[in-house]
Amino acid sequence: MSTRYDVIRSHPLSAQVSLHRFRQGLPLMVSMEDAAEDVMTDFRRVEVKTATPDMAMDAALQKMIHAGVRLLVVAQDDRVMGVVTARDIMGEKPVKIVSEERIAHNDLTVSHVMSRQAEMTVINYADVLTARVGDVVETLSAAQRQHALVVEYEGEAEIVRGMFSLTQIARQLGVEISPEGPVQSFAEIEQLINRG
Repeated sequence: MSTRYDVIRSHPLSAQVSLHRFRQGLPLMVSMEDAAEDVMTDFRRVEVKTATPDMAMDAALQKMIHAGVRLLVVAQDDRVMGVVTARDIMGEKPVKIVSEERIAHNDLTVSHVMSRQAEMTVINYADVLTARVGDVVETLSAAQRQHALVVEYEGEAEIVRGMFSLTQIARQLGVEISPEGPVQSFAEIEQLINRG
């Protein structure tokens, strides 16, 4: 039995046609009204940087520095277990763990300081497609988080598609982010919004 195929409607190329180019990077500047996708790091376009739970904490920091990132997705055999940030490694967490667990600083691993799955803010990619930058900022603010993972579904499987970073969003909004943490950072973004 032969299969019948249809001719797809076509037309001549117009004289004023332009070429659609792949955008490798995010726009340099955005507004709160722009599409949320404009501030999302898309792991289909950018290689995700990862760490394993048993990786030495200091090795994870060196990996961040070498890659020019401030967050690594923690995964074991492609199963996402959480994230670890430069703030997790250089902040109070390691000092507290060394003190409470009587463990040498050199023996600390990513699993000691990472944010685990249950602590993560996750946004569905389908919702990102209709969201604005301001919606993402509001979501991060409500959760008091610097980062949110973006997931999509392939059948029943949940796949991490990308992430939002408050630092990246602020940079694209033209706002300086204070190193003191999310509360100050959200306040700085709010000041920008109120001025505009």
